[in-house]
Amino acid sequence: MGLKIQANGPQKAQPNAILEKVFTAITKHPDEKRLEGLSKQLDWDVRTIQRWFRQRRNQEKPSTLARFCESMWRFTFYLYIFTYGVRFLKKTPWLWNTKECWYNYPYQPLTVDIHYYYILELSFYLSLLFSRFTDIRRKDFLIMFLHHVAAISLIVFSYVNNMARVGTLVMCLHDGADVLIEAAKMANYAKCQILCNLLFAMFAILFITSRLGVYPIW
Repeated sequence: MGLKIQANGPQKAQPNAILEKVFTAITKHPDEKRLEGLSKQLDWDVRTIQRWFRQRRNQEKPSTLARFCESMWRFTFYLYIFTYGVRFLKKTPWLWNTKECWYNYPYQPLTVDIHYYYILELSFYLSLLFSRFTDIRRKDFLIMFLHHVAAISLIVFSYVNNMARVGTLVMCLHDGADVLIEAAKMANYAKCQILCNLLFAMFAILFITSRLGVYPIW
């Protein structure tokens, strides 16, 4: 690749049926007693077995290229949906006057633009939710799973209760910062540290002003 991102993952552990069975069926982090038992069984020293388990755990991690592609896909979606949201909302009266979100509620027309906006957002978060079970499991699995469940619940709740006007504002406000954090991740994977730091600083500023300022106050 032009960005020189490594497609290969970490160094692979040498094939060993006994250790592989322990790793997949029993534990990925054997204690001292189990290590000593494996050492006698294989006639390997404990340090070698520890190294094997460390390398085997590292194999579970995705390559830098895989993580870059994942961030690229999310960046593309967030950029598109944020741009769509801004272009749609700037023509609506409730962007500049949030009281319009509740005018004649709940008898507000559900336009094609709003429906399309909601379908895209809901589809994206559903895809993230289900891909949690097929992707390589990471340390933040439970936290991100609950995050996606909460996002889906809020989107569905606002749609069913015809709170779509305020819902569009909330979704657009949240998507803006996500564009920058995914861009910062890509810069980090490509080892463009200066660009990464700049994008992360921009993300921090936008996150604080939008989600901790505009969202609760306005």
